[in-house]
Amino acid sequence: MEPLIKDLALILIVAGAMTLLFKKLKQPLVLGYIVAGFLVSPNMPYMSSVTDLDNIKLWSDIGVIFLLFALGLEFSFKKLLKMGGAPFIAAGAIIISMMLLGGAVGASFGWSKMDCIFLGGMLAMSSTTIIFKAFDDMGLRQQRFAGLVLSVLIIEDILAIVLMVMLSTIAVSTKFNGMEMIGSIANLVFFLVLWFVVGIYLIPWLLKKLKKYLNNETLLILSLGLCFGMVVYADAVGFSAAFGAFIMGSILSETLEAETIEHLVDPIKNLFGAIFFVSVGMMVNVQLIGQYWLPIVCLILTVIVGQMVFGTAGYLLSGQNLKSALQCGFSMTQIGEFAFILATLGLSLGVTSDFLYPIVVAVSVFTTFTTPYMIKLAAPAHAFLDKHLPARTKEFFNRYSEDTPDMQTSNNLWKPYLTLILKDVLIYGVLCSAIAAIMLDYVMPIYHKFLPPTIWSKALYAAGTLLVLSPFIRALMRRHYDAPEVKAVWDATTGIHKAPLYAIRYFRAFLGVTVVAYVLGRTVHWGALFGVFGAMAIAGFIVASNRLRDRNLKMSENFNQRFNERDDAARAAAEAEAKKRPQFEGKLIERDIHLAEYEVPLSVSWAGRTLRDLNLGKRYGIHVVSISRGGNLINIPRADAVIVPGDQIQVMGSDSALSAFATAIDEINSTVQENVSHNRMELRRIQLTENSPLINVALRDSRLREDHQCMLAGIEIAGETQLHAPSPDNVFLPGDILWLVGEPDNLVKIS
Repeated sequence: MEPLIKDLALILIVAGAMTLLFKKLKQPLVLGYIVAGFLVSPNMPYMSSVTDLDNIKLWSDIGVIFLLFALGLEFSFKKLLKMGGAPFIAAGAIIISMMLLGGAVGASFGWSKMDCIFLGGMLAMSSTTIIFKAFDDMGLRQQRFAGLVLSVLIIEDILAIVLMVMLSTIAVSTKFNGMEMIGSIANLVFFLVLWFVVGIYLIPWLLKKLKKYLNNETLLILSLGLCFGMVVYADAVGFSAAFGAFIMGSILSETLEAETIEHLVDPIKNLFGAIFFVSVGMMVNVQLIGQYWLPIVCLILTVIVGQMVFGTAGYLLSGQNLKSALQCGFSMTQIGEFAFILATLGLSLGVTSDFLYPIVVAVSVFTTFTTPYMIKLAAPAHAFLDKHLPARTKEFFNRYSEDTPDMQTSNNLWKPYLTLILKDVLIYGVLCSAIAAIMLDYVMPIYHKFLPPTIWSKALYAAGTLLVLSPFIRALMRRHYDAPEVKAVWDATTGIHKAPLYAIRYFRAFLGVTVVAYVLGRTVHWGALFGVFGAMAIAGFIVASNRLRDRNLKMSENFNQRFNERDDAARAAAEAEAKKRPQFEGKLIERDIHLAEYEVPLSVSWAGRTLRDLNLGKRYGIHVVSISRGGNLINIPRADAVIVPGDQIQVMGSDSALSAFATAIDEINSTVQENVSHNRMELRRIQLTENSPLINVALRDSRLREDHQCMLAGIEIAGETQLHAPSPDNVFLPGDILWLVGEPDNLVKIS
């Protein structure tokens, strides 16, 4: 029998046993995989060991590909862009701070300059796969801070490619070469834009054309084929395989089949992901830990304390409140797979010492173990700081997070205008460059094999190339000239202040003429002066052509339709369900209160019982605010309301309460909706005035449910900042602030 089969049998048996044990101990499964890896590694002499290490490493690399492909399927560039600059600010602050800190620690041990530079890069990147898995195992994926962490991790993965390019350039040249660095970053941006634009334009169209042939089997094979095709192509142009997998996943996430693909890929991802984490555990070397124990301990503390401090500071800087920043910063206290990639890069280039790789592996394994405990530590850390921080400091954090909650751009006229122009120049500039390169470097040699390179054959090929390029050249020069954002800036700008606007137009025209001149220069080789005039004439014809304008508009419309296809389908489904399902507005981020939606499955044990019998408020800290059953809707249900299988229930509670509720009914299929538009119910903060019908009335006598159809979530007593749990004996006074759930018309009457 092949050694690989024996090794897989050993790995999966031990990993299965460890996952069952860790599940029973209520610990994250990723820790069980790492323990299993240590037990089956050659470093554990008391058990059978894996023998074919090279093949196991190959399988673990495939595991990383599947993990990032699955991550891409759950990621959306639209959602990231809607978050504004917050994740970019947080990721940039964390990476720069951790690189400087890691380099300083390496220098303190007397390590070489290149060791310190690479060490800083290794410590700067948190592990996407480990955090992703830990959130899954701990049931935290639906919480708001988890979404913030995953957004920053995506930015870190993208910046990691840039960092790898920078370190490679520094290592090869032994000095910082600015032009090479700019060229490498431009190359990365070029391929990112090209992959995404072409992928969004072609792949949804391809899946739509093949829809009648797609079942689960064919869709899975086609999706994996696209994934590994992008992996191979990404590697061929100098990027990591995992990065290619993520890009293809993010493209497929914009299609209607995204959820089905994610469901089909999930078991494969679990298998290969398990092998990846087992391979991480296999790298634990007890003898090496003993030899380098001091640097390892120092680096572990550097990662944990550094991410606690700089990670939290980065999220605070990006506009998050103190609690969210602490949860995010404490979640990122580890290093992972990218540290291994950088360590391998340093060894392959011969610029780092041999001891650096095993040290980083030991640090990674230890910080992987501590990750779930650091995530749990965020809550008591926030409680401690909230108790001991000066009032002015807390007020500053609250005011800063309220002023910049998502780092949204301001409402001035120039930012939307420049964003629109930059997007057009970037996208169509990349497309023109890519098409010109294909036509001139690959297609033209084949063309001249059939038609010898005479002046007429060259002119014919130049005309054909420009015909293919013409809609993209026109878009590069004139797209969005009549857009509202452009008109607003032109109308608001007068006199000499229009000079920058004219400069931008002339610059776009210059880019179009340059593309035409480049094609003419590569094909017909006319004289310089004649070539310039010819390029200007052709570019002018392209701009003036109404047919090309219509063609470009149709292409843009098709792209937007495919890019928004999934959102449009979801919006249509939501509108169809609007009459049957209640929708809510808002979330009390600063009060840690959220509205969530759950579907009661057929097998849930407590279905058929009344809310009074279930006593969910006392048991889990959540309250049912509505029940949707078939075409019937019950808002603010009474205590004798019965929960039956198939009900859609809306509940209110804190992050911890919702997590406890979801864990207690493990079989429920839940979908938390924190940001949905209001329709029939609202969660609103209301300050009582002297004219309110509740003034001088106790809660027990207020008949909030019976007369007003409202539910009280909490009370802020006048003059206090603490949110109190409602008590039947509470007497409402002017200035009291009530957090109420109810229909908008009823809420207005209470204030």
